[in-house]
Amino acid sequence: MRNREFWQLVDEVFGPAYGRTLIREQVLPRLDDRTPAQALEAGVDPRDVWHALCDALDVPDTQRWGADKHRQAPPRR
Repeated sequence: MRNREFWQLVDEVFGPAYGRTLIREQVLPRLDDRTPAQALEAGVDPRDVWHALCDALDVPDTQRWGADKHRQAPPRR
């Protein structure tokens, strides 16, 4: 997953305003108690950040990949 795709999914799944707040403020134990923004800045793969955020917020797999029904979900590591 590229950074651009990560941000598109943040906007689609959480909405632009709430999504940006989550990225700046949601501390995730799975990311060594960093926010998604801190993890991305530290070089963590955007896919791993995305999964950690969605898992923490109990986003169902069916809603994790936005509105494009033809988009194939990248494999989890």
